Parts: sequence; structure tokens; C-alpha cells
Amino acid sequence: MKSQLKSLFGIGLLAFTFACGSQQPADAQNPPRSTAGFAPTNLTGLAVATFAGGCFWAQEEAFEEIKGVKQVVSGYAGGTKANPTYEEVADKTTGHTETVQIYYDPKVISYQKLADIFFTASHDPTQLNRQGPDAGPEYRSAAFYRTPEEKKILETTIAKVNASKEYDSKIVTQVVPFQKFWPAEDYHQGYYRLHPESPYIAHVSAHKVEHVQKLFPNDLKNPL
Repeated sequence: MKSQLKSLFGIGLLAFTFACGSQQPADAQNPPRSTAGFAPTNLTGLAVATFAGGCFWAQEEAFEEIKGVKQVVSGYAGGTKANPTYEEVADKTTGHTETVQIYYDPKVISYQKLADIFFTASHDPTQLNRQGPDAGPEYRSAAFYRTPEEKKILETTIAKVNASKEYDSKIVTQVVPFQKFWPAEDYHQGYYRLHPESPYIAHVSAHKVEHVQKLFPNDLKNPL
């Protein structure tokens, strides 16, 4: 896995001159497979998990493909600015990081499984304040817990992955209490499927999504 992750998230990606969020699209109609959406209006029977693993476009799609996940929303968390815009977060003055909020059915998928996907497949949790070509604290890895049980799961999973030597370096993901999640602008929601022509999606995001598909094939929705 170490060599795979190096090739997916490593230094070679720094050659790209585009970055997550830098390509705001023109108006487009949603194709049938679009996952664009916001928080479910009915949360009965659903739980919520909040993770930050670099560009939210790939994280949103990766978790959208997992059985038991009702909806994933791209947004911002971990900072102090209320109702931040993408531009404000990119200016590195808000303290926020690009984040996804996952609404899931705990009877179908556990928080533990989501944590396993997050720490071993959807991004490289050993990169400090960056993911591939995206550099800065707004791309830092973070896991926001809501309960003592979730905190324990996160810390235990980190210890297990570190002990497994799956990565060359130790995990640097922040494990912090959840405070507030701010949904991102409409054009960020479902971006992965809406804009397959995007160079960033094709050359960066797709590798992360495919990595999740490869490592967790039995947990994928069918059809996606």
C-alpha cells in the first residue's frame, strides 16, 4: 500500500498547476448520476460523521459510493469564521479545512468502517497541511468526533494503522471535537460526477476514489 499511496498522493502531483476549487464551472445541467445535494431533511435513523482529507471533491464521491451512506455534503469545519466562502478559506485566514459531512445509516455501515476508509484509502493521513498538489492548512487532515466513543475509535484506528506500517510516516490527522460544519457553495456539491472533464478530477480526484473502490469493493453500492 505504501508504494500505491506514494504514487497517488506523492510529490509528483505537485507539478499540476491547478488546484481543488480553483475551477468554478459555468452553469451546467446535472447528469442523471449526480450526487449533488445537501443534508437530508429527515435525519431519523441516520448518524453523522465529519472528516477532512484534502480536496472535498474526492472525499465526497468516495464516501457517496459506500453502502449505507445517505448523503455527503462538502463544506468547511475546524475554524472560527461563520459562513465562510471558498475564497476566504483559501486565503488561510478562517482556520477552516475542506471537509465532508457524511449522513449514514449505522445499521448498514459503522463509524469504524468509515474511519477505516478515511485512514487507509480516501487520502494520505501522513501529509501535514497538504494533500498532493494542494498545500495549506485548509487541506489538512482532520477527524471531528461527536462522542467519547467516536474519539476512541479514531485514536484506536490511528494506532492500529501506524503499527501496521502501511505508511512510511506516522499519521498526522487532527482528532478534534466537532463544533460546526458550514456547507460549501452549491457548485462544489457533487462536483466529481458533474465535471468529469475537469483536469483536476481526472488526474487527482479519480485516483483517490479508485483507491477506495479497490480496497473496499464489498462496501460499494451497486449500482454506484
